[in-house]
Amino acid sequence: MAKHIIWDWNGTLFDDAWLCVDIMNGLLSRRNLPPLTLLRYQAVFDFPVIDYYQAIGLDFSVEPFEVLSNEFMAEYQRRSCECQLRDGVREVLAGIQQQGRTQSILSAMKQDLLEEMIDHFGLSSHFSDIVGISNHHAHGKIESAQRWIAKQTLNREDMLFVGDTTHDFAVAQTLGISCIFVPSGHHSRERLLAAGGSILENLSDLLV
Repeated sequence: MAKHIIWDWNGTLFDDAWLCVDIMNGLLSRRNLPPLTLLRYQAVFDFPVIDYYQAIGLDFSVEPFEVLSNEFMAEYQRRSCECQLRDGVREVLAGIQQQGRTQSILSAMKQDLLEEMIDHFGLSSHFSDIVGISNHHAHGKIESAQRWIAKQTLNREDMLFVGDTTHDFAVAQTLGISCIFVPSGHHSRERLLAAGGSILENLSDLLV
């Protein structure tokens, strides 16, 4: 029963992995590169995202990473409304709040877009803090996480990080807090287990 839950957004509360695959396949097709399956994506996606772009064959000597990233994010912003929250998210967030526990968001998404998306779903009131990054090139969130936790008064043993990637586990380790994984997001179950974390099969288990 952690007193404070730190949530990742993309793939954890917001079910968008399928959209990321679809958009990236558009970029790959326009460059005559082979498409990704969801399983392949979950096996190669990582932070910093620039490494993932290279792993799937995008050539920065032909097009700079920033150009490719901007193209991806322009399409993502246009189509993000096609995605939904994971099943049970609203009930779990409300239930944790009713229990008197606090919650925050820690994401590798650009701050203004992150706030806009959370507000779109009417979830902002559940979180004491919503922490993103300063750009949309997704280098990771360790630095922003460190800045955030330095301002907190709650003991770290009373916090729990919930995420869907091994990067979330690395962030939690850096902060010195516990982490649990949600499967079927941006990383495969096999990668999550190999990282050494445990799996949260149902979000509602956080209410027990």
